[in-house]
Amino acid sequence: MTLGGWIFLAVVALLIVFTIVTYNRLVGLNQRSQEAWSDIDVQLKRRSDLVPNLVETVKGYAAHERKTFEEVTRWRSATQTATTPEARAQAENQLTQALRQLFAVAEAYPELKANVNFQQLQAELSQIEETVQSSRRYYNAVVRDLNTAIETFPSNFIASTFRFGKRGFFELDRPEDRQVPRVSFGG
Repeated sequence: MTLGGWIFLAVVALLIVFTIVTYNRLVGLNQRSQEAWSDIDVQLKRRSDLVPNLVETVKGYAAHERKTFEEVTRWRSATQTATTPEARAQAENQLTQALRQLFAVAEAYPELKANVNFQQLQAELSQIEETVQSSRRYYNAVVRDLNTAIETFPSNFIASTFRFGKRGFFELDRPEDRQVPRVSFGG
């Protein structure tokens, strides 16, 4: 075999190795992003499961705040029916706002703030919110890496050939949603 033949085989072998390595990297990033979304989903489910208990506890003290309870219930339901990370993020943002209103209602009832069940629910919600925030950061970091690999040269050729698609970030829609929900009322 001639030198040109060996060079041609070496280039083909390098292209095959590059394709395999890039493909495997994209698969790994895609799997990590799915796992990260699953972690967020678990935490949001825990949060969603906590909401009815919280609403019932507040309802006992503030029965006339029907509109607030309806909003919390409506957005909780929307979080459970959302099918994409973007739709879920939007519904979760609305649920956060509704929960803020619920806690504002709770502020007006000192007996409620002293209730042991309410305090336990507050503490659990606070812990879940911290975990969700951490999970969102991890998910967005993995999605950033995946989307960068999909868009950058030369891995974009492999990504388009094997139909790897970009994933959406779990973003907050409004600047006030970027603040951590206040779930502790002192005392």
